Amino acid sequence: MDEKIREAFAAAGIGSEIPCEKAFTLAEKYGIPKIEIAKYCNKHRIKIRRCQLGCFK
Repeated sequence: MDEKIREAFAAAGIGSEIPCEKAFTLAEKYGIPKIEIAKYCNKHRIKIRRCQLGCFK
């Protein structure tokens, strides 16, 4: 799953941070569970910004 997420992030130009809305969009577009994107971000120290749920600041 990490490779699929890495490729999706690379295609979207995601580096050290990602807006929450973009994470949701990529999850839907590539069929990746949102929790897997969150785990990937935590593992690779990618900050989730503008969280739609208020979970990440």
